[in-house]
Amino acid sequence: MGVVKVRRGFHEARWEEPIIFELSNEGERGILIPLDDKIRREVGDVLSSIPEHMRRKDPPKLPEVSQMRVLKHYLRLSQETLGADLNIDIGQGTCTMKYSPKVNERFVAMVRELHPYQDEETVQGALEIMYKLDLFLREISGLDRFSFQPGGGSQAIFAMASIIRAYHKKRGEERDEIITTIFSHPSDAAAPAVKGFKVITIYPDPETGIPDVEALKAAVSKRTAGMIVANPEDTGIFNPRIKEFCDIVHEAGGLCGYDQANANGIIGIVRAKECGFDMGFFNLHKTFSSPHGCGGPAVGALGVRKELENFLPVPVVDYDPERKLYYLNYDLPDTIGKVREFYGVFPVVVRAYAWIMALGEEGLKEVARVAVLNNNYVMHRILREVRGADISYPANKRRIEQVRYSLKKLKDETGVGAEDVIRRMADFGFHLWTSHHPWIIPEPLTIEPTESYSKEELDEYVEALKEVLREAYEEPETVINAPHRSVIHKIEDNSWFSDPKKWSITWRLFLKKHGGKL
Repeated sequence: MGVVKVRRGFHEARWEEPIIFELSNEGERGILIPLDDKIRREVGDVLSSIPEHMRRKDPPKLPEVSQMRVLKHYLRLSQETLGADLNIDIGQGTCTMKYSPKVNERFVAMVRELHPYQDEETVQGALEIMYKLDLFLREISGLDRFSFQPGGGSQAIFAMASIIRAYHKKRGEERDEIITTIFSHPSDAAAPAVKGFKVITIYPDPETGIPDVEALKAAVSKRTAGMIVANPEDTGIFNPRIKEFCDIVHEAGGLCGYDQANANGIIGIVRAKECGFDMGFFNLHKTFSSPHGCGGPAVGALGVRKELENFLPVPVVDYDPERKLYYLNYDLPDTIGKVREFYGVFPVVVRAYAWIMALGEEGLKEVARVAVLNNNYVMHRILREVRGADISYPANKRRIEQVRYSLKKLKDETGVGAEDVIRRMADFGFHLWTSHHPWIIPEPLTIEPTESYSKEELDEYVEALKEVLREAYEEPETVINAPHRSVIHKIEDNSWFSDPKKWSITWRLFLKKHGGKL
């Protein structure tokens, strides 16, 4: 590739798209509105109706850019971005990046102008979709009622912690401890902590990778308010004793919340009800095909068993058979209130509804089967062919929908670590993720193939990973100084997790117990 010059300079052989303010030209406009005398008479002098003290002294400092320049700007930015529609995006780990059928975007376009303050009689179709998606998720989970208000998984966990607190308060019980596991998502500890709970973390048995049931028995007490865990955990390991875990917490008087962010390998096969959970959530923006959002629009669909229905955030959608009318029901006597405004992100609900309708019961099970097949195919190829990559903990355990690999061997032998590898993979057009910090599994890489990708695409991804790790052994500087083809280049890591001295006492004691490694 030759040097490509752009309007505000260039960087080697790559585009460097300026920010839109740098593209601004004084007087340039996207649209010019003709203000003839007739329009001026009809519109009037709007400015004079604004009190003097509320008027701006200077016009807003907005970019002055033409329509064509705006279009090119955002298209170029999109070309600088890795994403599921452009790349084989199986390296997002626990975040379940999959293909979202584009026909569903047509459905979303039909409802994007709905306003949350519209009268219920004018949005019957939208309310019907929410009502019926609730029914679908009841069947999939075995739980009895869902709310789509939480704006993502972490907010759904926060809502579960709120329900647990409200439940015990109504019963007049003083319970202030929540139990989780070390390989559940960090939000399973963080959200209860925000609610004021003391968080007790259960560590796994090193031989099996499954949370230690004896440690759980020792942790429960009269202070136990509940347990919030993921299963499969963020290592891809499913706990087959999960019903026993829930029974132990129930015997102590606590409630059990299910983080089902990793449901893509068990959907239609394993249900929250049979596992013993009292509540749980699905990420509609992951498992049910809506784009992940990366902090953007999302829904953590929160379900509960019947005894907890009145604690759900409001409103929920109900149906009045006499009036033949769907309506928003705010009348839940024990509600925790709202965890966000209105009733959730409706376009995400539409995509999930359309996805389930297209697949049906057997289609959902096939999603899980193919996701597990793809994951284990990739795992066996990596362990057999990719030098320097292995599964450090535990090495002999099957995985469900994802795997957290370790590049510790690579780091020890070459000096090239996981962060170097993920930057180099970007040069090949692939995204790759490590894990939550601080790292328990040393030098981790987390890969979740999902059901979306063919064998050829999975092979392409593995071949790229093989090439990067070959470089690590033969020309390590190439990997260490990556990325070489990206607009944003290597950024030195000065964050807290790079210094073990800054880690919490919990992490340091755990690592000391295991000799600094698992």
